[in-house]
Amino acid sequence: MATFNILHGHVESLVRGMRSSFLADADYHHLTQCETLDDVRLNLSETDYEDALADMNALIPTGLQKAAVDKLVTEFQFLRTQAIDPLAKFLDFITYEYMIENVMLLLKGTLSGRDINELIAQCHPLGMFKESTMRSIPTFESTPRGYQDLYQTVLVDTPVGPYFSMFLQETAGRGEVSNVLEEVEIEIIKSSLIKYWIEDFAKYVDSLGGETATIMGELLKVRADTNAINITLNSFGTPLNEPAMRASDRKRLYPALGHLYPAGTAMLADVGDEDELGRVLELFPQYSSIWNIHAAGSEGKSIDDAFYERDVQMLELAFEGQMHFASFYAYVKLKEQEIRNLVWISECILQSQKDEINKFVPVFSFNSGWRASSKKR
Repeated sequence: MATFNILHGHVESLVRGMRSSFLADADYHHLTQCETLDDVRLNLSETDYEDALADMNALIPTGLQKAAVDKLVTEFQFLRTQAIDPLAKFLDFITYEYMIENVMLLLKGTLSGRDINELIAQCHPLGMFKESTMRSIPTFESTPRGYQDLYQTVLVDTPVGPYFSMFLQETAGRGEVSNVLEEVEIEIIKSSLIKYWIEDFAKYVDSLGGETATIMGELLKVRADTNAINITLNSFGTPLNEPAMRASDRKRLYPALGHLYPAGTAMLADVGDEDELGRVLELFPQYSSIWNIHAAGSEGKSIDDAFYERDVQMLELAFEGQMHFASFYAYVKLKEQEIRNLVWISECILQSQKDEINKFVPVFSFNSGWRASSKKR
């Protein structure tokens, strides 16, 4: 704490200054009143997205998303170049999630025979490796030996290589053959790797101590719980929900931290349908309200919408404290939510679905439900 401003004060001031770049309530109001995508572009030209859209001939949702993501990546990389350890390593941890998603995208796309250039174009810029590494990942043969070579010659040298190693060791320890990558669904592999990343990230922030351990630790606990709930919910109707696989394959995908761990995740392992899942979540007040939104289907909200609203509230609050690293993580995740909002609004306009256009989660909005309720108190 005593040396925080000396080591990281400049970079923290940069990210806190970037907070002013978020779209305001008035910006969202103007965007939702637009009739065409040209109107959207015109309104965005008066925001922080002006330069990002300057070279775009015609605005389309995918083009808007790419421009917004590229802008976020440029800002993140600028922060990273200014940072020194331990903040530099913290920022690297944020990128590991996108590296895992990119590798899984390449593996899944290769199995379905998609073009490598098309796959690389869809990869998230924050999780890119060297081009030679990206192009090497899909070149493996669809054989047990091919998958082993993929890890030993390519993935082992990447920052997320240790997570792949942990996955292979865990599956081998359960008596499975070495070609587990071929036999296990890609999404199961991805869930395992994300689990290892969350646990590793949580261990690192805990070692930093102070406000970073408190605030970022809470964000990662909630992220772990969200993963556990989504894994359980998405397993219904799949082999993962078979009684024999619940306690083995599905349970091992739950991160070993969070408010649900260990009692809640032990109960989730025995859940067989949505009713049973609801009864488990009713025991945890912070999740019972979210589940009730999903179960009731009120206002057309899904459980993902409820999670997004909860996440935005927690990430906004991460900016309230000082001298901690959680604001960097919060900035990236809140910008991702803003990008989702822009894509949603532009898609609604393009498809003439204006009745649905307000179903997004604004960031730093004075009209947010949780801010309104706190004002009443």
